[in-house]
Amino acid sequence: MSASETSAHDTETEELPLQALPLDGWHRAQGARMVGFAGYEMPIQYEGIMAEHLWTRESAGLFDVSHMGQLSFTGEGLDAALEEVIPASIATLAIGRQRYSLLLDEEGGILDDLMVSCRPDDMYMVVNGATKYDDIAWLLEHLPEDVTMNLMDEHALLALQGPKAVDALARVVPGVEKLFFMDCAAFIWNGHALWVSRSGYTGEDGFEISIPTDAASDFADALAGQPEVKPIGLGARDSLRLEAGLPLYGHDLTPEIGPIGADLGFAILKKRREAGGYIGHTRVAKELAEGAPVRRVGLSIEGRMPAREGAEIFAGKTKVGTVTSGGFAPSVGAPIAMGWVDAAHAGEGTALEIEVRGKRIAARVAPMPFVPHRYYRKTS
Repeated sequence: MSASETSAHDTETEELPLQALPLDGWHRAQGARMVGFAGYEMPIQYEGIMAEHLWTRESAGLFDVSHMGQLSFTGEGLDAALEEVIPASIATLAIGRQRYSLLLDEEGGILDDLMVSCRPDDMYMVVNGATKYDDIAWLLEHLPEDVTMNLMDEHALLALQGPKAVDALARVVPGVEKLFFMDCAAFIWNGHALWVSRSGYTGEDGFEISIPTDAASDFADALAGQPEVKPIGLGARDSLRLEAGLPLYGHDLTPEIGPIGADLGFAILKKRREAGGYIGHTRVAKELAEGAPVRRVGLSIEGRMPAREGAEIFAGKTKVGTVTSGGFAPSVGAPIAMGWVDAAHAGEGTALEIEVRGKRIAARVAPMPFVPHRYYRKTS
């Protein structure tokens, strides 16, 4: 996951006609409240964001993320070609493993974040829904003609997240319990080919499942029929990823910030940091050596008033940053936020103030994640 898109709370209206998800009828039958998001009508909630959030943390939540862009790549020299356009180490990516990576512009700004995995016959990539067509155009421009890219628009994408996700999914798709975090593999369900990764964007253990659209509704029924599983909307997905300290593209990540300032340097392995050879490397190398002028940080907030995106952050009378995501965190029991802060004020524990509705509220730079990740690693 991957990774994510524009905020579910701010997208009630869209200029272009909205598309229907493969599971549109299924969501409506489950009582979903639908909103416009990333060009689609999508479920923002079913029984309520707070309840859905807490259910996912305690049991297993089923998310429809079919708006995301699923891409496959084939062709001669594919590894080298992809390593020129993303900073991930593709040549060392084993079959059945995936990595988090980024699309960077020529100046090293973040165009999108993504997941890339190695399959036996191709490379598979998931990009954000709100940026997928821009990503496709950018990739077509920068990849050589020997590489073929296919938009897998005949596939839906579901995410099952939470501590009991493995119990529920293993009954429906036996064998998935053998995967560890960031493993991925092919499975067959009722004659349909699935591509399953043990990953997600909530901070919980879980899975993402790519499935042909004509089988998606029956598969969702099979999952929702498990006692641990409830459908979960975009509202809870946003609050879950915020607690997990996971950035949202278009908000916490934009072309204005680079991987080091965004605290995503882990996505660039040492060999690639040193050798470069990918678009945007100059800025990455400079900020590794000198530090980034602005940093993405977590913010704990005193009191009960949440700070929303766009709120200004101050150190005394000086504006030092801006909130990029914020809201009440159900599992924390308090408001939290992420923001971009000048490097001089980005140290853990730094006392700051955020202006909300004409008032200053006290905040402090906090370590992320706000809620510990519970990924199922081999060392777990």
